Amino acid sequence: MEYDDLVIQTIAPTTHDLGGFKVHRTLPSRPRTMVGPFIFFDQMGPAHLDIGQGIDVRPHPHINLATVTYLFAGAIDHRDSLGTMATIEPGAVNLMTAGKGIAHSERSPQIQRDIGPELSGIQTWLALPETFEEIDPAFEHVGAIELPVVESGGARARVIMGSLWGVSAPTTTYAATIYADIALSPGGSVPIDGEADERAVYVAMGRADLDGIELEPQTLYVLRPGIAARLHSASGARVMLCGGEAFATPRHVWWNFVSSSRDRIHQAREDWKAGRFPIVPGDEAEFIPLPEVPKTVSYP
Repeated sequence: MEYDDLVIQTIAPTTHDLGGFKVHRTLPSRPRTMVGPFIFFDQMGPAHLDIGQGIDVRPHPHINLATVTYLFAGAIDHRDSLGTMATIEPGAVNLMTAGKGIAHSERSPQIQRDIGPELSGIQTWLALPETFEEIDPAFEHVGAIELPVVESGGARARVIMGSLWGVSAPTTTYAATIYADIALSPGGSVPIDGEADERAVYVAMGRADLDGIELEPQTLYVLRPGIAARLHSASGARVMLCGGEAFATPRHVWWNFVSSSRDRIHQAREDWKAGRFPIVPGDEAEFIPLPEVPKTVSYP
């Protein structure tokens, strides 16, 4: 198969060095804002921090989206303004629904800091359909043992959200969504079907190809709708598959806020600046101030 028959868009990452680890961001970007409901796609690490160090993402707000955190290595303590405290570890998923507004923080557990924490994983945001944008905020932790795993042909695929390869994840979805973590052994392969409206593949680690087309690491490949293909790795790889239903109306992104309405984002900015978001119990001493120029924006 020729490249253009399979891939309609290639999105190279914007890479930020956060001191001790790097973050590679492919969504949102100038070429494209969304793939299905996915409107933000970050790879954290892989990194091994020094003893005593850790990640400290101070309390910050979100609206009209759901955050999805998935780790390959390490651990993160999540706290939010609902009073949630949950530690996520590899293979599990944290789904935080912001809805009409939530604040949260993410920090390395002390036990990880004492040994020098590993950090490796993917954080994504899902835009909410308009009927769900202003729902009450919620948090859901789905353990690794609860997520279905499909093993065949030298591939081990964990379905994080939606239905793939004949199995379905229990994770809540608000729009049709597919999301999977695919571990390929050397010589392993797995079929990628063409059923979702929009799909993309992303090589997080190692090297892989799709129907013989070599895929660059840390790059999001948006696939042509309706075209099935086979994902393969000669040397071993970790690949994410994401996508789902195409949204009929655009979404806007400014900092940590996503909405179908620019006015709603402006309101959220003013609310955070004025201290009208709820606090995060157990993490009240700090917060991230509203930036003048955010790094995360959508492009009209």
